[in-house]
Amino acid sequence: MTAAAIEANAMTGALPARPSPRRLLGLYLLLGFAAGLPFYMFNAVLTLRLSRHGVDIVIIGFFAWIALLPTFKFAWAPLLDRYDVPGFSRFWGRRRGWIMLSQLGIFLSMVAMAFTSSDESLPLTALFAILLAFWTTTLEVAADGWRIELAPTQAEQAPIVAANLWGYRSAMVAAGSGAVLVAAWADWTWAYLAIAVAAFAPFPILAAMRPEHEGTTGRVRALIAGTLASLAVLLGVALVTTLVGWALLSAVQGAGFSSKTNVTPIVLGVALLPFVALALALPRIRRLPADAPASMSAFVAPYVELFWRYGYAVLAVLAFVSLYRMGDVLTLTLSHPLWNEAGYSLQQIGVADGVVALSASMAGVALGGWLTTRLPLAWTLAIGAVTAAAGNWIYVWLWHSEPSAFVLYTSVAIDQFGNGFAGAVFVVYLSMLVSPNYPGAQYALLSGFAFLLPRLLAGASGTMQTQIGYDGFFLLSGALSFAAIFLLPVIARVKGRTPP
Repeated sequence: MTAAAIEANAMTGALPARPSPRRLLGLYLLLGFAAGLPFYMFNAVLTLRLSRHGVDIVIIGFFAWIALLPTFKFAWAPLLDRYDVPGFSRFWGRRRGWIMLSQLGIFLSMVAMAFTSSDESLPLTALFAILLAFWTTTLEVAADGWRIELAPTQAEQAPIVAANLWGYRSAMVAAGSGAVLVAAWADWTWAYLAIAVAAFAPFPILAAMRPEHEGTTGRVRALIAGTLASLAVLLGVALVTTLVGWALLSAVQGAGFSSKTNVTPIVLGVALLPFVALALALPRIRRLPADAPASMSAFVAPYVELFWRYGYAVLAVLAFVSLYRMGDVLTLTLSHPLWNEAGYSLQQIGVADGVVALSASMAGVALGGWLTTRLPLAWTLAIGAVTAAAGNWIYVWLWHSEPSAFVLYTSVAIDQFGNGFAGAVFVVYLSMLVSPNYPGAQYALLSGFAFLLPRLLAGASGTMQTQIGYDGFFLLSGALSFAAIFLLPVIARVKGRTPP
């Protein structure tokens, strides 16, 4: 290991010796599963729960905005690159410390959602759903930073990314169908408790792993101290979230906003402010000395370094990442309503959304990960854009075909295969853009921006469908994914500056 690498590891808390490849794949399969489970519980499953309790559709739409929280993870991601979790990090290291803290946050947030599952107090439901989204996102930031540190090359990244996405996509199917089945057999309380226990599975495995540094002792003491410190952190975050939520609601009501107010432009404007500010500061950032970011605050340094390293080319990178997954996000929003309106039964939709989607997605992830180790990244990105676009366009064929199981299952298989392939390649691409000094924060910025515009546009998908129909909508969504190809000649030539 070089002196620079040792210094980078010291700054970021990376493991001095990585786990064996087989254990690493198994660990990231499990971490992906643990992160995918709670995502549906504050997203699709929660909206279904609210609708079953007779909550107004407009209010349910507001709850859907919680899914936007992961796109803003860059706001707190620098903390994970810079600070340790008391107790946990002393024994297990910085990355695992944050993962273990996040696991406790996910578990307790979901338990809280379980015991307020009657939704008699919607503010309480919203509070615990936001906390669940926050800790789920924090887990992903910590796991992404650790993954990039453990596997710094493209060839090393591909299999770990594939394992992580396999776990994540399996978990979404398990949460989407498993939680609903448990709720049908028992109630929503048991559904959330069951998923909470499943999502907590990596915690004891991480606690049983070897320490960060050989010879470190006091595992039990570190576990007790870390748990107590984490409970204090969780309580503090819950109190801050409550106060911020109350202040925002008061401000919104005082400004005269109602359920009929279109807040999308406001949210978009606020979300884009950090990116606009960095873009406007680019001329000044480019003139900074190479060591300037290191002397800046923990919140600013990772993003200044990214813009310093790539210069004006970072604008092309941001445009590319915002387009690349656009079609997938838009398709996810209206694919289910399309199947329903096309005349497919719930049984057919259940099979398509479960066995067919999961199998095809895993195959796409596997092929994408494998090709990433064999071909230049620009080529695999191009193939991913084509397969993702095809997955959108296939629904035009479905819409104009007579309903049949073959048409539905074929369409879903092509869509999910393209989604899985493009997703695997895209994660590797983003991982190669970040600095080893700020892996968690910079990956959070890029991946958050990649889904910001698509998720905001997804909120207008219903309006778009009424104007251009289902066929027009899916033609457009596929075209947006395909359009990323035209930026590839620029992206392929982007090279970051190397500090002296």
